[in-house]
Amino acid sequence: MPKAEIKPDSDRRRMVIESIVEGRKMEAYAEHRTKEMNTCWMCGSICYRKTPGKMVGKRWVCIDCLRQLKETLDTLEHWEEELAMSKDARRQLDGDLGA
Repeated sequence: MPKAEIKPDSDRRRMVIESIVEGRKMEAYAEHRTKEMNTCWMCGSICYRKTPGKMVGKRWVCIDCLRQLKETLDTLEHWEEELAMSKDARRQLDGDLGA
């Protein structure tokens, strides 16, 4: 019967040691890969494999922020037209009320 008690303790000890070893391997891997990771200056996400990034000037920008920026720039003319129409409408309304 004492052997049965020793076996679970040795199994538990082996599992704890394996867990510690795996944790140290992950720490070493993360430390090794940290050089390849960058932070997006717009949203703060980590640019790596799942979310690639690109250096713009001296700062890193993730692909998601670049897509949003591209969409904004693509619709910029539309926004400017709406603003101009709004200013014209205000000017006309102010002219009509002042007359």
